[in-house]
Amino acid sequence: MKDTAKHQGLRNQLVSTLEQKGITDRAVLEAIKKIPRHLFLNSSFEDYAYQDKAFPIGAGQTISQPYTVAFQSQLLEVKKEHKILEIGTGSGYQTAVLCMLGAKVYSVERQNELFKATSNLFPKLNIRPKHLSFGDGYKGLPNHAPFDSIIVTAGAPFIPQPLMAQLKIGGRLVIPLGEDVQIMTLLVRKNETQFEKHEFGEFRFVPLLEHKN
Repeated sequence: MKDTAKHQGLRNQLVSTLEQKGITDRAVLEAIKKIPRHLFLNSSFEDYAYQDKAFPIGAGQTISQPYTVAFQSQLLEVKKEHKILEIGTGSGYQTAVLCMLGAKVYSVERQNELFKATSNLFPKLNIRPKHLSFGDGYKGLPNHAPFDSIIVTAGAPFIPQPLMAQLKIGGRLVIPLGEDVQIMTLLVRKNETQFEKHEFGEFRFVPLLEHKN
C-alpha cells in the first residue's frame, strides 16, 4: 500500500489536466490530489493510474475516468456532513472522493466480489463511509433515507423511482441516463412532486443492472 512522491507528482499533473478540461470545484480537485487512485486499481495498471482513463476492475466493471468522477462530484455540490447515497461502489474511488469532501456516504454495490474488495480496502486507507451494503442499487436504501444527494455511477435506461423518493427536497440526483451512450443528468428536487432536470452532455458507463445479485 505504498504512496510515493512520484505518485503525488502524477496526481498533481492529473489535477492540472482536470482543470484544463473545466473542473472548477477546488474541494473536488483537492480530494483528487490527495487520494491514491493507484491503490484502487489492479497493480498491473499502476503505471497508468493517473491518466484520465477508465480501467477494468473485475466483475465486468470499471473504475470511471477521473474527469467523470470529478464532474459528477462537482454536480453534487457536496457540503460537509451531507448524507449521500452512492449507487455502485465499484472500486471505491468515487466513494473515497465523497468521503474526502466530508460527506457521510452510504454506498450500495451489487457485485459481491467488489463489495468484499472495497470493504477490505477502505480501512487500510483510513476511508470511512457511513454504510456499505451489498444489494440492488435500483432500490436505494429506504431505511437510511432521505439523502441530501444521490449519485449513480452506472448508466441507467431510466431514473429509478425509489431513488427519486429517497431524495430530500432541495436535494440533487446525478445519474448517467441512456442505453449505449449516456447523458449526464442532474435532477434537483423542488418539492414533493416536482423535479428540475438539467443535462450535461455524453458519457459512457457500464450499465446499471436491476435485480441481479
